[in-house]
Amino acid sequence: MVDEQMTEQEWRDKLTPEQFNICRLKGTEPPFTGKYADCKEDGIYHCVCCGNPLFDSATKYDSGSGWPSFWDVLNEHSLDQAVDESHGMRRVEVTCQSCGAHLGHVFEDGPQPTGLRYCINSAALDLKERT
Repeated sequence: MVDEQMTEQEWRDKLTPEQFNICRLKGTEPPFTGKYADCKEDGIYHCVCCGNPLFDSATKYDSGSGWPSFWDVLNEHSLDQAVDESHGMRRVEVTCQSCGAHLGHVFEDGPQPTGLRYCINSAALDLKERT
């Protein structure tokens, strides 16, 4: 795992410019452009910054939002949540519990059994396929 106390320059050296903008500066990728938006591969999605396992592909679904969407996390200790009132709206931001990377947001309009939609930026994820 990567220490969340890495310097800004260390993060810039480790990540692509897009990953840095999203994960460290709380940016977002345009909808329908991320490499995992339409991905159907079987595996576990990890944090691109530190490798923390976050989501199982079995919980991924097509929400129509343009971002990879999941109805549950891999385990309850994978993510942290915080109220995000930026951009004139109230949302719940999700970050990697291990390194603090911004991943996306969670909404209460997802499918059962959780009713949640974790709307996550592809650039924040690294899919490790099951073999």
